[in-house]
Amino acid sequence: MTQLSTPPSAPSAAPSSAVAHVEALLASYPDFPQPGIVFRDLNPVFADAIAFRAIIDDLAERYRGQFDAVAGIEARGFLLAAAVGYAANAAVLAVRKGGKLPGTVLTEEYDLEYGSARLELEVGQLPAGTRVLILDDVLATGGTIAATTRLIERAGYTLTGVGVVLELGDLHGRDRLAAAPVHAIISM
Repeated sequence: MTQLSTPPSAPSAAPSSAVAHVEALLASYPDFPQPGIVFRDLNPVFADAIAFRAIIDDLAERYRGQFDAVAGIEARGFLLAAAVGYAANAAVLAVRKGGKLPGTVLTEEYDLEYGSARLELEVGQLPAGTRVLILDDVLATGGTIAATTRLIERAGYTLTGVGVVLELGDLHGRDRLAAAPVHAIISM
């Protein structure tokens, strides 16, 4: 296991620690998945135990006391939501890609920066009014997270914020999320 520094002695790392870890470990792949796109890969950050802990501590601390549940967006948002949910003793909701959930679901169609997709959320998992924090790895054009905010609101939950590890500021995704405070550990 790769480690950048000694583990923090306190239960939460300073946000600057999360920033330093992400900046040091973030990988970039030009022309993936298609020409003209630079894919920002957080997998090396998540693979580092101390960096991952710093990210989870940053997100949990930023929204401490403001949420009862965490919604993770498939797939890397699941990693963040599960860890923050555990750290904060909060429920975890899975926002899945279309066609992967049984039973009654809410569906939202949305555009990606290089295509279109569909997200779903199971109905009735938590009481109406439950305060939900949305977590995902990257905020790019904002389509995925905007669709998730609509799902959360349509399910009768109260959206309390959006947390991401990386924001690609030049794509202006934050502009599509005016209804929720957004916290990005780093913005490029």
